[in-house]
Amino acid sequence: MPLPSAENASPAMAQWFELKHQEPDALLFFRMGDFYELFFADAQAAAMALDIALTSRGSHNGEPIPMCGVPYAAAPAYLSRLIRRGFRVAVAEQTQSPQKGQKGPLPRAIVRVVTPGTLTEDELLEAGQANLLLAIALGTNKRSKTIGAAWIDISTGSFETTSIEKTSLPELIARLDPAEILSDPPLIPPDFSLRLAPVASIPSLDSARTLIARAYDVAQIDALGDFSEEQAIACAMALNYIQRSQAGALPRLSRPIPQGISGILGIDPATRASLDLLKTRDGDTKYSLLNAVSRTVTAAGSRLLAQWIAAPLTNAALITDRQHAWLWLNKSPDLIHSLSQILKKTPDPARALGRLSSNRGQPRDLATIRDTLIAADHFTDFLKPLCNDEAPPLIQTLTTGLYQRAETLLTKLKTALAENLPARIEDGGFIATGFHKELDHFRTLRDESRRIVAAMQSQLSEKYGITTLKIRHHSQLGYVIETPAAAGKKLKDRPELSFRQGTANLARFSTEELAELDRSILEAADKASALERQIFNELSQDILNTPELDEIAEMLALLDVLSSCAILSENDEWTCPTVTEGTEFSLKACRHPVVEAALLESGSADARFIPNDCNLQADQRVMLLTGPNMAGKSTFLRQNALAVILAQAGLPVPAKSAQIGVVDRLFSRVGGADDLARGRSTFMVEMTETAAILNQAGPKSLVVVDEIGRGTATLDGLSIAWATLEALHTQLGSRTIFATHFHELGALTEFLPRLAPYTMAVKEWRGEVIFQHEVKPGSARKSWGLHVAKLAGIPQSVITRASRLLASLEKEQVQARSSLPLFEDTLPDQRDEHIPSVPPNHSNILELISSLNPDELSPKEALEKLYLIKRLEIGE
Repeated sequence: MPLPSAENASPAMAQWFELKHQEPDALLFFRMGDFYELFFADAQAAAMALDIALTSRGSHNGEPIPMCGVPYAAAPAYLSRLIRRGFRVAVAEQTQSPQKGQKGPLPRAIVRVVTPGTLTEDELLEAGQANLLLAIALGTNKRSKTIGAAWIDISTGSFETTSIEKTSLPELIARLDPAEILSDPPLIPPDFSLRLAPVASIPSLDSARTLIARAYDVAQIDALGDFSEEQAIACAMALNYIQRSQAGALPRLSRPIPQGISGILGIDPATRASLDLLKTRDGDTKYSLLNAVSRTVTAAGSRLLAQWIAAPLTNAALITDRQHAWLWLNKSPDLIHSLSQILKKTPDPARALGRLSSNRGQPRDLATIRDTLIAADHFTDFLKPLCNDEAPPLIQTLTTGLYQRAETLLTKLKTALAENLPARIEDGGFIATGFHKELDHFRTLRDESRRIVAAMQSQLSEKYGITTLKIRHHSQLGYVIETPAAAGKKLKDRPELSFRQGTANLARFSTEELAELDRSILEAADKASALERQIFNELSQDILNTPELDEIAEMLALLDVLSSCAILSENDEWTCPTVTEGTEFSLKACRHPVVEAALLESGSADARFIPNDCNLQADQRVMLLTGPNMAGKSTFLRQNALAVILAQAGLPVPAKSAQIGVVDRLFSRVGGADDLARGRSTFMVEMTETAAILNQAGPKSLVVVDEIGRGTATLDGLSIAWATLEALHTQLGSRTIFATHFHELGALTEFLPRLAPYTMAVKEWRGEVIFQHEVKPGSARKSWGLHVAKLAGIPQSVITRASRLLASLEKEQVQARSSLPLFEDTLPDQRDEHIPSVPPNHSNILELISSLNPDELSPKEALEKLYLIKRLEIGE
C-alpha cells in the first residue's frame, strides 16, 4: 500500500510522515504518551501480525487514519513477535519532556531501527544462540570468483570476516545461520532470500576503509589486520547498517578477526539439514545434536558449543588440545561438580556488555558484570592450585584468562550496587546507601519530606476534625488535601485553604505550605533520579573501559563447554576418539545420540538403542548397505556422520572406541524432499545433491548416502546408483557408506575390491518380521516392503493382492535376468586402478598393431590406422 501524501497533514501527522520517509521499509512505532502508535499501512500490517484491534485516529484528506497501538511497557513482547514474522521496526521517541505552556507536538526522532540482525534485549534473543548479521560483498573486480563476508553479533560484540569462492557461499551461510543478510540479491542463494535486508548503498573501497578506520579510531585499517578488498567492503556494509539501526551510534564491537575456512570441516547445506546439528528442519532444537550432547549450564557456554558443532576442525593437533583439556577435568569429579555449581550462578557477561555499549543497559547488567568477576575469582581459587606446567595448554590459557580479575572494578561494583536491584533505571534505588554522599543527601531530603507529609496529615486531620482527611499526590495538582465531599463543604470558607477540585465524592484543597513541600520533594526526587542515572553511566563507562572483561567472558564460556564434555564423558558409553591425519575410520559400538536420548526420554523398558560397529579400513573403504526400511539404515548412516562432527569438534563420541582420520568434507544425503518453491521435484533435489558430492568429494572425505536413484524409474535409478557407487569407489576414493534397495549392486563386490557388503539384520518368527537394528556382513535377500506397508496400515486386501503380484514379478525377473548384461559392462575408466583395463576388441587391436610397419606408412595411412584402432577400441 503506497504512503499517502503528507499534504494537509496535522502537525502530529506531519511529524509522522517526516519520520516514516526516513525508514520507509520499517513499521514506525510512534511514541504517543504511554503507547507506541502505528498508522496507515503500518497499522494494518501490525494489527494482523499481532492480532490486535485496528481502529482509527482522526482523518487525513477526508479519510479516517487507520491506527493501532501497543503499550510502552509491553513493547518488547510485541517487538519480538514482529521481528519473528520478518518485520523491521523503527522506534520514534519523544526527545523532550513536556514543558509548561508548550504548544504543538513534542519533538520526536527515530532512536533505533529494530531488525532481526541487530537485537540486544534478552526478550528478543535466544539465550543459547548467536544472533548474526552477515554482509556479503564483491571486491573492485566484479568478475572475480572471490567474495568477502563479514558477520557481527551485536549482542555480544563478536566480529569476524573471511574471503571465499562464490560457490562456497551457501555452505558458509548454512554454517553461520544468520538472522539477517546484507548483500546484492543475485549473490544470495534463493533458500536464504527471505533474510535479505534492504541495503541503501554499497560503499566504495576507499569509503569502506575510511569508515572502518574511523570506527576503531585508527589511521589505517592495516592496524586492525590484513583485509582483502571484498572483506573491507563487507565489513563497512555491516558497520554502516548497525550504525544506521542505532541512530548514528556504534555500539561496542570487537576488532574484526579475519577467519580462514581451510581449517574447518566442509559441510554443505543439504548435509546440515540432514543431520539436524543445531536444530531440526522445522526449527525445533529439542531433537538436535546440540541438545543431545550439551551439558552446559550458561548461555555463553551453549553458544560456544554450538559454534564448535557448526564448525568442526580439520587440524588434528587443535582437536587434541580440546580433548586433553576436558580429559584433565574428567580426572577430578569433585572439581567438575564444584565448577558446575559456580557456573550455574554465572550470568551472561557478553550480552550485558552489548546492552551497556548500546545504551540499553539496566541495573541488572551492572550486577551481571559484578557477579562475573566474582565467579572468575572463585574459578581461579579452584584451578590455580591444580594447574602446573604439565596441565594441558587450554587449561593453562583458561587459568591465565580468569586471573585477570579487574579488582578495582569489582570492588567498586560491590560497593556501588544495592542488594535488591530494580528491573529498570527509572525505578531507582539501585545504588547502595553510603556509596555517594550527595545522592544520600537528596534521598534523605526526599524521604524526610515524605515523613513530613505523614506528620502534616495527622495534624490537619486533628485540626479540622476530619478523621478521613488524607494528603495525596496528584499528577496534575501536586500534593493536596483530600476529604469526602460532605466534609469538604465545611472547609471552603477557610482562608488558608484553596479549593482546587471537586467530584461527587471528593473535595481537594491546597495550601502554600503543601505547594512548597511539593516543590522541594519533586526537586529532591528529580535530583536523586538524575544523579543515580549519572552514576549508572559512570559505572557503565568503567565497565566498557575494562578490556579484561572480554577475555574473562570468553574463558567462562570455554570452561562451561569443557566441563560439559567432562560430564558427558563420565558415562562409560562415551569415549574420547583418536583423531589422526590419516584416513582411518573405525567405530566400535557407536550410537546415534539424538535417537538414544529420545528413547531414554520415552521411559519404555524396551527402549534400548542397539549400537553398531563401522570399519571403513583402507582395503574396504566403501560399505554397501542393503536392507528394508524401518530396519535402521538411516539411523546408522547418520550416527557415523555425527560421530565425525563430534570427534572433529573436539567432543566425546557415543561409542566404546573411535579412531577417525580427519575428514575434510562430510556429505550426508539421507532422506529426501521436494523443493516445489524453486520448481524442483524430489528426484531433481536428489540429483542436485548427488552432483555436489561427485564434484567435491575426495580421498579424505566421508560420504553417507541413502537410496540414490530411488526417485525415478527402476532401471534409470539402478544405473545412476551403479555409476555413482563406482565413481565413489574408484575415481574419488572416498570413505563411503552407500545404502540402497537395489540388491543387484551386491554383485559389484566381484569387480570393486574395496567394496564390502553389509545388511540390516532381519528375523522372521512365526510369520512376523523382526527388525533387529543390527548391521552385519552380507546382502539383503529382499526388501520386506510388504511388511512395512502392513505396519503402516495398508488394508489386508491390498497387501494380499500385492503379495501375488510380487511373486509373479519376481518369477518373471528370474527368467529375464540372464538377458540383462548388468555385470558385463563395467567401463574401463571406472575400474579399480589395480585391475587392467581391457577393451572389447583387444586381440584384434593387438593383431593390427603387430602388422604395422611405421616406416612404410604415409601420414594419411597412419591417420587412417589410428581411426581404425579407435573404432575397434570402442567396439565398432
